[in-house]
Amino acid sequence: MNIFIGNLSYGVEDGDLADLFAQYGDVESARVIKDRETGRSRGFAFVVMNDDTDANSAIEALNGFDLNGRPLRVNQAIEKERRERRPRY
Repeated sequence: MNIFIGNLSYGVEDGDLADLFAQYGDVESARVIKDRETGRSRGFAFVVMNDDTDANSAIEALNGFDLNGRPLRVNQAIEKERRERRPRY
């Protein structure tokens, strides 16, 4: 299951999230989304967990959890619909 984590403190790194979510099960990946130009965190991330039961437990336990002074917003990620790119002229 792909999990969305919002309202992240800018100092949170991939490993911090992996460690936090590993308390609830096997973490396949944890990725803080960063700005392409500045390399600074954009304040949200995605964590992938293989077992849906573990993922749901993590979502329930960590939604609203205070991490570095900010309450996390944690829920199942919604797959973004891929749109066809129009050619630029």
